[in-house]
Amino acid sequence: MSETIRTGGCQCGAVRFRIHGALGRPSICHCRMCQKAFGGFFGPLVTIKGETEWTRGEPSYFQSSINIARGFCAACGTPLTYRHPGGLEIAIGAFDDRTDLAPQIQVNFAARNPWVTTIFDQPVHEDPNFYMQQEQIISFQHPDHDTEVWPQFPDS
Repeated sequence: MSETIRTGGCQCGAVRFRIHGALGRPSICHCRMCQKAFGGFFGPLVTIKGETEWTRGEPSYFQSSINIARGFCAACGTPLTYRHPGGLEIAIGAFDDRTDLAPQIQVNFAARNPWVTTIFDQPVHEDPNFYMQQEQIISFQHPDHDTEVWPQFPDS
């Protein structure tokens, strides 16, 4: 039997990780701290049951409450971790392969934005010119896999 290994990292590639072993339950948290930490409607996280290996850099941490420290990339700001007395959770979007990490539970549901349950009922933007312009963007984002060298910011 082979060991399960998952990889991921921040947007710029300064912080990369490898998880050895199983992951726990993916979730989304609606608390106000997660909304602020992710700059979004909720915080999508998965618990880590295996060992976390930081393969490039390590997160910087902000102590958001007495028991919680939130890890992020100091270079690009990507939210990465939620560290608590019970263990570690990693942002779902930080994994290279997220296809099997659909949230299985919502926590702090009472704190949700009241409209969050209807956001996917909105019309889909279907302007072909918009998408053609998007394809012309030159991205400095790290690819969704490990590399020996990664692109640096143009000004660094």
